Amino acid sequence: MTLTTFDAHPRSSLVVALDFDSLSSAVKFAKQIADLVGMFKIGNQLFTAAGPAAVKEIAALGAGVFLDLKYHDIPNTVAGAVLSAASMPGVQLLNVHALGGKAMMEAAAQAISAGVPMGADRPRLLAVTILTSMNQKAMKEAGIGGAPKMRVVKLAQLAKKAGVDGVVASIQEAKAIRKACGPDFLIATPGVRPKDSAVEPKSDDQARKATPTEAIRAGADFLLVGRPILAALDPRAAAQSIVDEIAAAK
Repeated sequence: MTLTTFDAHPRSSLVVALDFDSLSSAVKFAKQIADLVGMFKIGNQLFTAAGPAAVKEIAALGAGVFLDLKYHDIPNTVAGAVLSAASMPGVQLLNVHALGGKAMMEAAAQAISAGVPMGADRPRLLAVTILTSMNQKAMKEAGIGGAPKMRVVKLAQLAKKAGVDGVVASIQEAKAIRKACGPDFLIATPGVRPKDSAVEPKSDDQARKATPTEAIRAGADFLLVGRPILAALDPRAAAQSIVDEIAAAK
């Protein structure tokens, strides 16, 4: 399945985070729900433990892969990393940090096209704006001025100028990003929590979150879901419930 058809089924919008520290655990879990999701997200935890083999084995289950490594380095280094990532099997989305600046994002955008044969569908490049675990206090401590929404929208506009396909941003900023960046700019929202989520509030480090319905109605193209499915007693039922909610919201 390519991203050009990702609207064809509500499950295409569901991206499930495989936050495991071993590939065998990740594959065992992913097999249970591979037919219910659009993509699996492989982040720093699993990729550090298992490397490119994680991408290969997860992609073989049939869903796409969002390689969530948030590259943030000098432009040349990021370009090399993106070129390698884009050539891995099944990778449909990958990302960089918008705070790396315009030149870095331009290098990433050029690299993602360079590694794909002419006419072939390439992975889409997203930029992480401000981490959803950060609120205004945390931003200020890190020397990032302004309210989260204002800063996120500015970074999204910078990413678009640099040739990036979309952003990872919280639900609170999705509507403003959609307005500022247009209908074709992709928005992936983490911190998606169904109302009956099994995630305990005290263990939840997402400061800016929303239900699947709220995320879709705010303009999100992709919903990044981890613990509400990973921690569910019945992961298939939890995934199906979110897909049903996406379908109803669309």
